[in-house]
Amino acid sequence: MLKTATAPLETAEEAPPRRSIGRRIGITLFSVVAGVVALALVATGFLAFTIQRSFPQVEGEVALSGLSDEVSVQRDALGIPTITAATPSDLFFAQGYVHAQDRFWEMDFRRHVTSGRVSEIFGESQLATDRFLRTLGWREIAEQEVAALDDETLAYYEAYAEGVNAYLADHDGADVSLEYAVLGLQNSDYEIEPWRPADSVAWLKAMAWDLRSNIEEETERAVIAADFTPEQMRELYPTYPFDRNPVIVPSISSVPAVGTAADTAVEQKAAAATASIEWSEVDGVVEAVSALVGGVGEGIGSNSWVVSGDLTDSGLPLLANDPHLGASLPSVWHQVQLKCRVVSEACAFDVAGFGFSGVPGVIIGHNDRVAWGFTNLTTDVTDLYLEKVEGDSYWRDGELVPLDVRTETIEVAGGDDVELEIRSTVHGPIISGLTDDHTAIADDPWTGSGGGVEQPADAPEGDYAVSLQWTALTPATTATAIFTLNLAKDFDDFRAAAQQFAVPAQNLVYADVDGNIGYQTPGTLPIRGAGDGSMPQPGWDSAYDWQGFIPFEELPVVYNPDEGYIVTANNAIVGEDYPHFLTRDWDYGWRAARIVDLIERKSANNPLTAQDMLDIQSDNAFFLGMRLSGAYAEVETGDEGTDAALDLLRTWDAQNDADSPAAAYANVLWDELAGNLFVTGRENPVPLSDQARLFLVVDELLREPASPWWTNEAIDVSGQEEMLRRSAVDAYERLVALQGENPSKWNWGSLHALSLRSDTFGSSGIAPIEWLFNRGPVPAGGGSSVVNATGWVMGEGFSTVTVPSMRMVVDLADFDDSGWNHLTGASGHAFHANYIDQTDAWQNVELTPWAYSPAAVSESTVDTLTLTPTP
Repeated sequence: MLKTATAPLETAEEAPPRRSIGRRIGITLFSVVAGVVALALVATGFLAFTIQRSFPQVEGEVALSGLSDEVSVQRDALGIPTITAATPSDLFFAQGYVHAQDRFWEMDFRRHVTSGRVSEIFGESQLATDRFLRTLGWREIAEQEVAALDDETLAYYEAYAEGVNAYLADHDGADVSLEYAVLGLQNSDYEIEPWRPADSVAWLKAMAWDLRSNIEEETERAVIAADFTPEQMRELYPTYPFDRNPVIVPSISSVPAVGTAADTAVEQKAAAATASIEWSEVDGVVEAVSALVGGVGEGIGSNSWVVSGDLTDSGLPLLANDPHLGASLPSVWHQVQLKCRVVSEACAFDVAGFGFSGVPGVIIGHNDRVAWGFTNLTTDVTDLYLEKVEGDSYWRDGELVPLDVRTETIEVAGGDDVELEIRSTVHGPIISGLTDDHTAIADDPWTGSGGGVEQPADAPEGDYAVSLQWTALTPATTATAIFTLNLAKDFDDFRAAAQQFAVPAQNLVYADVDGNIGYQTPGTLPIRGAGDGSMPQPGWDSAYDWQGFIPFEELPVVYNPDEGYIVTANNAIVGEDYPHFLTRDWDYGWRAARIVDLIERKSANNPLTAQDMLDIQSDNAFFLGMRLSGAYAEVETGDEGTDAALDLLRTWDAQNDADSPAAAYANVLWDELAGNLFVTGRENPVPLSDQARLFLVVDELLREPASPWWTNEAIDVSGQEEMLRRSAVDAYERLVALQGENPSKWNWGSLHALSLRSDTFGSSGIAPIEWLFNRGPVPAGGGSSVVNATGWVMGEGFSTVTVPSMRMVVDLADFDDSGWNHLTGASGHAFHANYIDQTDAWQNVELTPWAYSPAAVSESTVDTLTLTPTP
């Protein structure tokens, strides 16, 4: 049995997390007048009425125009809907209706984001965001993709939109969601528009941006390249440690081409050993040091793995998945089950799992035969190009060619319309002038590949600009892949869906009720020319252009590997002998190594169970902490408090548990050490954006006590020993300031707490309005470089900002023995019972039983709404 929910830990205050451009898009500044009105609204009984009027009807009957037959919507105690219909059209119509019931404000906000129209809601404060998103052109591409859909898939999206609009036909303003009542304080003229298929498809572009791989790393390298020597850049950005950490596909399987599968055994190429870190449970420093053999670490990302029946107690596979995304309220996910009343060729859906409000179908989950999970592929699908521009032309192979120029109008709530000129080259839109970093690259351009950096040579005349080439800026077929995946019955069908799944590029793991497990690399992955995409490339020379895309049948695939398991955790997919270049910016494999080790160790003792999978998801082992424990084994500072804190570190079990004093000190120490090494007082600070990379860097430095990086004259430190002592004292003083002088009162959970904030009104700056929508903080275990990957930003505090956005364990022996959970709850309505009713289980890494069979669904149902055709 999987663990059930327990009481949450006591909460504590924390500073708000830093938000990237993707997280800032909802931030709104209200006037003082709006704040006064909000105070009055909160202080009156009108608030209760306004809140509850938008809560959805979940019982009884509702007659709707557009249905052909009766549809049932059964909800369990968590508000998770199971929708049963006679036809696919009715099924997706009902899903659209239910999504609008639960999450329409989220859907409406998302479509304004993807269309670059946030200023229409929140005014001129959002103009910079809209300019950037309009320049990328997500909405235009989504409309092209809708126009290219086959008739059957288009019918699904149209039925879904009709269901959304059926709900809106009877609900408006505050009847839809509380947010519209608050919005009316500032923007009383706002009107809800009908839903369209392109609104759904455009959100897939937003998710592709959220999972866009290495553009930050490429930008970061280009910005700092002028400040460091090539050798320093290689030290700061090391390659993947293939000799220490595992790859996803140690040997590629030979499988039939998609659509040609036969009932024959699949040939497996010669097996290669799967690397994993030797890890032992430890009680003290000696055991910790002996277990290391060097340093380990990891960056935040996603985990998924599948184990075959050879390793399980049931004899059939288990599949686990926990994608790591930015924390949001409500959660990015919406759980749903979509069932045809009679499963047949005409109506074949019997699928359950996690989807996005605003998008029909199930993104991650299982049907009656197969289960699948996703993690970010981390391949490089974005490149920056240095362009040389003269007027409305740019240089291309020795000739001036015209820029593609278009003008769009941005409507601004409470202000005048703004005209935006968008310029593009053959590579993509020009984005310098829109963001500070890309403008800085144009002002001081550097290029390079293979880890090297250099200033551009033989550049034509003209001004520098930076353009973006990204696979998601070309129409693709991901909108169709969702349904192909939902209907898959075997590995060949699964691979057919993967072939359509262009962006965002994801690792896809697979299991079926026949006992097979597998993996497929999907996506549109570029074949590069002269460069490798790790730095901006000369756009004026076509030799650096993409030369096409890797053929699907040449992408890595695994089917029933000899190891009996497949692990993906954003680590390298293949070894260095793979013929196509994929990226230099993998996650460094520390989470993957830990998961592999736990699977091998657990399965060596007993057959694996679903609870074992959940135990792995909850693993808080902190590799960086173990390395620091070893490095500080003999360090003494002479400061009584600091040395007592170091004693905690030496006897620590390296678990980042929420109630651990040692975990609190270890993480503060790591932050202080990295800051003292690379940032504090440095004329040219090193970005602390990737903890996995920095740990590999620091691990190498710990082996090189004479490295000049250990000297920082600005803080009067010379050499490794002084740096370690200084950082230990700084960490102690910082933790005392945060949690007091008594180490028994220290704890990682409150230091690392997660504040659940609405991406819109939750960041308004007006306390009464934020009180309406925000919740928490929630103490959290885990951390960066941990399987339970609750990420935080080095140098900016320890608050959790990225999370396992959902968790699931699917048992192929009996789907009813599976479990699922996500960060908040099914409802997007503040104060609704299902607003954050899954957060306690998330905090304690527990799963809710996942009722799938008709009998189990019936038993768990607490409310049933029947949708009927209008007479």
